[in-house]
Amino acid sequence: MELRETPIAGLLVLQPRRFADARGWFSETWNRTTLRAHGIDLDFVQDNHSMSLARGTIRGLHYQAPPRAQDKLVRCLKGAVRDVAVDMRPASATFGHWFAVELSADNGLQLLIPRGFLHGFATLTDGAEIAYKCTDTYAPQQDGAVRFDDPDLGIDWGIPASGAIVSDKDRAAPLLRDWVNPF
Repeated sequence: MELRETPIAGLLVLQPRRFADARGWFSETWNRTTLRAHGIDLDFVQDNHSMSLARGTIRGLHYQAPPRAQDKLVRCLKGAVRDVAVDMRPASATFGHWFAVELSADNGLQLLIPRGFLHGFATLTDGAEIAYKCTDTYAPQQDGAVRFDDPDLGIDWGIPASGAIVSDKDRAAPLLRDWVNPF
């Protein structure tokens, strides 16, 4: 597995190797021993699977607050998404910076997002599906969000945010300037 650093410390793009033959391919997407050798020691306890019917759907920016904050490993199973992580760790040199990467069923890339980040994605294809591993189980009382189209963040979703398909909950999320950072 190849690990690629991003401009934000701790936020990594993982590229699992694919072993292909006439039948298709095989890929190992997570191996605790391999990742421990690279200093990554995570205990994933919950897997989630999300499907979005239409291209142009934005889900995010979500987080789970301490003491139930989550590290996540995100990958795309079908179609393609633009996955976005925003560093909200107060002591980080890249506080408030965001990073985006296209995750697709074709490219097999994964994004490893440490706790202390906001996370979201925009679907680039109809019927896009993502799966992600989390280091803590869902805790509704710790669930939170920041507006996906916050002008202070200026995220490029890869689609026009003005016409995006967004849940009422995500549209009602606070702007960054009105948000109380739990991290």
